[in-house]
Amino acid sequence: MPALADLIRVSVRELSHGYYSSEQIESAIRHVFGPDTQLIADQTYYVIAAGRALAAAGGWSRRRHLYGGDQMRGAEDPLLDPATEAARIRAFFVHPSWARRGLGRRLFEHCAAAAAQAGFRTLELMATLPGVPLYKALGFAECERVTPTLADGVPFPVVRMARSIEPPVI
Repeated sequence: MPALADLIRVSVRELSHGYYSSEQIESAIRHVFGPDTQLIADQTYYVIAAGRALAAAGGWSRRRHLYGGDQMRGAEDPLLDPATEAARIRAFFVHPSWARRGLGRRLFEHCAAAAAQAGFRTLELMATLPGVPLYKALGFAECERVTPTLADGVPFPVVRMARSIEPPVI
């Protein structure tokens, strides 16, 4: 968990410049981004290691919660119905030293395959502004732009995105 928390902080701080202000970045680290122990417990969260360090992490969920670490989750996080609801793509973070090397795409492909195997046919996520180009390249379309106000009053723009899962090739 400490290595994951470190990866999240460095990823958000370094890769968010030019998209968010320093105040927004630090507020989001405090109030939004952090490890999500439910993803880990559900065994739907994956990491890519580089030696003893984490290079990237990301996952998917069959639960209703759309984004944010443990500090954002309420008591209930019910399961989704794969026949009528979209699986969630969640908590993707790449260490800046490993950015733009295909690790996010690799994690996504693994997540999409696992969600399809669980019966889901669509995916949904809440993207940070630096994540939007990656998700567009992965076939996601923008559904809506929203700007929630974080617990300390700081606005933090994000983009809800969705796409279908291609049927598996047999």
